[in-house]
Amino acid sequence: MTEGFRKFFASESSGGIVLALAAALALVISNSGWADAYAAFTQIPGELRIGGDALVLAKPLIVWVNDLWMAVFFFLVGLEIKREFVAGELATRAQVVLPAAAALGGMVAPALIYVAINHADPAALRGWAIPAATDIAFAIGILMLLGSRVPPSLKIFLTAVAIIDDLGAIVIIALFYTSQLSMVALGGAAACLIVLALLNRAGVTRADPYILVGLVLWLCVLKSGVHATLAGVATALFIPVRDAKGGSPAEALEHGLHPWVAFLVLPMFAFSNAGVSLKGMAPSDLLAPLPMGIALGLLGGKAVGVFGSSWLLVRSGLAARPKDASWLQFFGVCVLCGIGFTMSLFIGGLAFEGMDASFETRVKLGVLGGSLLSGVIGALILSRGARSAESA
Repeated sequence: MTEGFRKFFASESSGGIVLALAAALALVISNSGWADAYAAFTQIPGELRIGGDALVLAKPLIVWVNDLWMAVFFFLVGLEIKREFVAGELATRAQVVLPAAAALGGMVAPALIYVAINHADPAALRGWAIPAATDIAFAIGILMLLGSRVPPSLKIFLTAVAIIDDLGAIVIIALFYTSQLSMVALGGAAACLIVLALLNRAGVTRADPYILVGLVLWLCVLKSGVHATLAGVATALFIPVRDAKGGSPAEALEHGLHPWVAFLVLPMFAFSNAGVSLKGMAPSDLLAPLPMGIALGLLGGKAVGVFGSSWLLVRSGLAARPKDASWLQFFGVCVLCGIGFTMSLFIGGLAFEGMDASFETRVKLGVLGGSLLSGVIGALILSRGARSAESA
């Protein structure tokens, strides 16, 4: 395992724990006497003025978190994607084929399950992509808690699947979750991309110019109707992986951002978005088509899609099973891919934006339920697989 991956795992494991605590705290507060205060907190107004009254952005806290703070998360995702495909664990065809097939199967199967359960409700069908995402922080956090009982090859496999999965989610957001487009703003975004490309072509290795242009790009994308977080990914993809001295500007920036994203951005997102009131709800509410489609998509669809596509590829001789891992341990990791928390909640917010608040509640129930079950069952299977391997 490379040094970069060791540092990545260490950050993601502790970040996953903080993320879980933030989500749990939001659930507790939103079902306590502090529920009104929690709701008021998420709606704290924030305003940005540029050039006096020339440009005014006035949004509540939860929108700033989802549109601006999460752009920083997507920027980090973009850096990780570029590093792994250029000089990391996904740099060759042999390395990428298994996690790529697994990620594809893990996106298609959950979406099909969701659609099958919600086919009679056109409004609910907008959320077909919600269970297609894997939360890398939570999943890696559980793997790290299991320690040496999980072979390093499975940790690399899960990380690669989650990174490719994030790339797929980015494409889905760009293609299917955009509002009415502004051609003027899109033109400004295109101009920013040209400037970023010229900076890269000129061999500029300092991050400052890229980030400055990226902020302008974020503003243009925000006004264009395409979701603003995609500007983070686009900016990251232009930052050089190597400089003339053999250093890595992208990797240095990635390591610098990891603590901020893991311990501030994602926990704030979790705290702002995971609060759901369970008052007045009956067990039957959990069995409604929308939350059930999400939960079963995450728990069953991810496991079947990731494991099934991987098994077929290994059996056909096109890829090899991760080293030192049994099929049972491999299946346990496939179940962990059903932890969809961050990206699933994010896509759910986009899918039902502006619609009845009941959609938001049902999305949260499905995501939290499916992610919790996937985490617990996946960990139990991995523990059982470790004991079986020791006794063999």
